[in-house]
Amino acid sequence: MSVKSVFTLIIFMEDTTINKQPEVEINRKIRDRAIRLIGENGEQLGIMSADEANKIADDKNLDLVKISPQATPPVCKLMDYSKFKFEKAKKEKEAKKNQKLNETKKIWLSMTIDRHDLETKARAAEKFVTAGNKVEVSIRMRGRQQAHSRLGVEVMQQFYSLIEEVCVIERSPLTEGRNILMILAPKK
Repeated sequence: MSVKSVFTLIIFMEDTTINKQPEVEINRKIRDRAIRLIGENGEQLGIMSADEANKIADDKNLDLVKISPQATPPVCKLMDYSKFKFEKAKKEKEAKKNQKLNETKKIWLSMTIDRHDLETKARAAEKFVTAGNKVEVSIRMRGRQQAHSRLGVEVMQQFYSLIEEVCVIERSPLTEGRNILMILAPKK
């Protein structure tokens, strides 16, 4: 086997172990000598062998699921595992749907922007901020404009004065190389 193929195999093995979630042990996969069993309604059924617990699960037509493998002895519960997985996936989907993602919207200005254009961009920024998003306002200086960065900062201040009722400056105008950046956030 060549060095390249060994290296590729190692990378493949690392990738497969990183993305793998720990598998839950259920029913006959549980091989512990003694387990603490919890019933389907949460009552303690005591400490017993995995075989005895599997017999109880079979009698009640339920699954035996190891819920706490690190405990001594491991804790297992009687439940309908497919229903449990479905409910868990449903909860995760609902949580993901209700999650609010804050985006950062970008608005580009120029140092020679006209008053009306500045007002138009300010209205767009106002919409973004009222929707709960942050706004990154940028000016790219070209050529000789770099020598007069204070004019760009003044344009940023004019821009902010148009929308200061709905937002606050999270990061004040700052010159970084050829760009001037300012970040606005919604008022609390």
